[in-house]
Amino acid sequence: MQDRSMAGTDTRIEQKLGFDRIRRMIADRCSTEYAAGRVSGEKFSSDAREIRQRLLLTDEMRLIMMFEENFPTSGYIDSIGFLKPLEYPSSHIDLISLRKLNTMLETLGKVLAFFDEAREGVYPNLKRMAAPVAGFPVVQHRIDGILDRFGEVKDTASDELYSIRKSLKDKEGAISRRINAIMKKAQDEGIVDKDASVSVRDGKMLIPVSATNKKKIQGFVYDESASGKTAFIEPAEVVEIDNQIKELKFAEGREILRILLEFSDFLRPYIPDLLAAAAYLGEIDFIMAKAQVALDIIAGMPLISDSGEMNLRKARHPLLEKALKKEKKEIVPLTVTLTPQKHILLISGPNAGGKSVCLKTVGLLQYMFQWGMLVPTSETSELPVFDRIMVSIGDDQSLDNDLSTYSSFLSDMKEMLALSGSSTLVLIDEFGSGTEPTAGGAIAEALLSEIDRRGVYGVITTHYTNLKMYASGDTGVVNGAMMFDVKNIAPLFKLETGLPGNSFAFELARKMGLPEAIVKDAENRAGENFVDIERNLRKIARNRRALDEKLERIRNTDKTLESITDRYQKELQDIKKMKKEILDQARKEAEEIVKGANRQVENTIRTIKEAEAEKEITQEARKELQNFVTVLAQKKEQEQKEKDDYIERKIRQLDARRERARLRKERKADERTRQEMEQQRLEQERLDAFRNAPLKVGEKVRLKVGGMVGEVVKLSSKNIIVNIGNISTKISPDKVERISSNEFRQVMKETPRQASSVKYDSSISERKLNFSPEIDVRGERLNDALDKVIRYVDDAIMLGMPSVRIIHGKGTGVLREEIQKFLRTMPGVASVSDEHIQFGGTGVTIVNFD
Repeated sequence: MQDRSMAGTDTRIEQKLGFDRIRRMIADRCSTEYAAGRVSGEKFSSDAREIRQRLLLTDEMRLIMMFEENFPTSGYIDSIGFLKPLEYPSSHIDLISLRKLNTMLETLGKVLAFFDEAREGVYPNLKRMAAPVAGFPVVQHRIDGILDRFGEVKDTASDELYSIRKSLKDKEGAISRRINAIMKKAQDEGIVDKDASVSVRDGKMLIPVSATNKKKIQGFVYDESASGKTAFIEPAEVVEIDNQIKELKFAEGREILRILLEFSDFLRPYIPDLLAAAAYLGEIDFIMAKAQVALDIIAGMPLISDSGEMNLRKARHPLLEKALKKEKKEIVPLTVTLTPQKHILLISGPNAGGKSVCLKTVGLLQYMFQWGMLVPTSETSELPVFDRIMVSIGDDQSLDNDLSTYSSFLSDMKEMLALSGSSTLVLIDEFGSGTEPTAGGAIAEALLSEIDRRGVYGVITTHYTNLKMYASGDTGVVNGAMMFDVKNIAPLFKLETGLPGNSFAFELARKMGLPEAIVKDAENRAGENFVDIERNLRKIARNRRALDEKLERIRNTDKTLESITDRYQKELQDIKKMKKEILDQARKEAEEIVKGANRQVENTIRTIKEAEAEKEITQEARKELQNFVTVLAQKKEQEQKEKDDYIERKIRQLDARRERARLRKERKADERTRQEMEQQRLEQERLDAFRNAPLKVGEKVRLKVGGMVGEVVKLSSKNIIVNIGNISTKISPDKVERISSNEFRQVMKETPRQASSVKYDSSISERKLNFSPEIDVRGERLNDALDKVIRYVDDAIMLGMPSVRIIHGKGTGVLREEIQKFLRTMPGVASVSDEHIQFGGTGVTIVNFD
């Protein structure tokens, strides 16, 4: 058990809860040493304002990572290391550091431009963070005047450098023309073979001449073949030009150094601001790493509770969820509520049912929250701020301290009682276990009563029945049960609050195949009271589950009825309104009909009277009256048909609405699926963007073949130069992949020449097995022999060989002397010496490595 307060970082509690792995996940996403240091140095906080600020910054960066394509996700370079010494006048910047500074300033400009162009009110906290940071256009302009796009010093960096390089080109052209002229003349005179060509060794242009003719060309014998039949002569006329070229190259180096010294003096007043800018970029890299991990675990920002309530809704353990995804399984979300009145959750249930996972989920998410990390829950979740978190998880027995499992538990409880209060969260797994059950249960109940009295918040797991009974009373403790499928004898990994859990020990024993007689005997030995309690708990659980299912069905039915009632109520109002309109219209029409009928009757009577009741006319009048009555009946029938059609139409409309509601529900489900797929796509795009973005000087890379890591020190149009340990290599960008600084550090710790434990991939192991501890270069020309030795020694260093033997023979001693001279200049070589006389003496060179 360990206290966790604001002071310091507790490694043990982080290991118990799994937060050390969350830290590692974030550190692996950092590009800079500064950001990785921030990850390891960030503290658990009990200041609500500080926690809120950390969460807001991370949440805003999460949104940027999801929706903004213009925000730079690469080019974050460690710059503080080479900027800090520049504060002193005696120091100056080197060429590689200048390239890194250029990369840093380019990235800084893009970040500042992004926040400057962002709309008002968008990403407000990150914008405020960027506000005091200044750009450095003057410095960038000065660097642009020194470096070309490949990071090389421009000819135009100074007038003097331009003049030196122009002279160099002229001299190199002159030496080439002159030696070709001498070669042609010697061939014409028969001194040199017609098919011979100029040979280049150690950068010198030489003429191959047979040994018998070597005195016929004025110059110096620079080398000869292994057989001694051919001499390689540097003409005297060329030597002078070559010396001039060497002097010009020295002058070029001095001028570049002068330019860098001058630039360092120019840069020195900007150093404080540049250090602040470098720290700002490191901070952005740190926040970005947190946001990327938040996207990986689908985390959001919870609310900070002011009322002391903890409401975790749909909480997921990020590490468990990641492991289950690999097995293509779904995690069961957790919902937990603690209040000042019910502030301790006592979880019971079968072994391997998920009790400890629930406890660790609450602890890990609370720790992540107070560390400033977004948590994988519903964003409507509320979390309070605790002064400390205290845990007693796992077995901390120690032979050194003479602590047994139960002694360790009691030690934890002693410290917990000394430090816990109403602002403490305690997490206790398997409360009171490890000793005789009766005494252990009694001590656990006394401890629980005291913790409850103090108002301490907690999540506790147990099997003790007396603790379940305590939680069932009028206390601050609430029971929680891990649900169990009794029919299939399998855990459901679902937490049900308000009920104690059952251990299901006898059921599990039957499922595992123990003889029924033994299980029955065990039930008898447990006693009738225990079996009755367990049976009643199962019955309560079943009844509760059945009741919950009925309540859920009733709630769904109520919602459906309420929805239908609302719809029909509206339909009824519409019908009543239409009925009124129809009746009003019918009344008007009836009045018109009555008026028309009265007029018709009056006309008929008048016609009969005028015709003096003639039989034919009377019959005609009666016929007209009958026709009028028929028309009225037909009209009435038509009105009834229209009403029937209206009712049928309304029924069809209701059916259509139900169908539209069903389609809307399906569309919402499809939309959720689409959003999840879009989230996965965005994550993949973000990873691809990180990996595929153009490399920059100072970034860390890994070779796709071989797995070695290094740092980019130079870029060209087609290749990059990578420093791998003490070796620089030119390689195509598509053969490497960008890695974080944390990955780089991890690999460097395991580099053969840096640590005692060596780790190789399969290709390096195979090469080491096939590697010969000696090489024979006898009979080779000096230049060819040196090429072979260089490649051989590079391989030896790369494979971590302690020493090698180079067999070159004795001869004139030139080959030995040149090889040893060159080896002493190679990085990674500790010593060079002749072999013992009985094993070859001066004919063999022994090379030992650092």
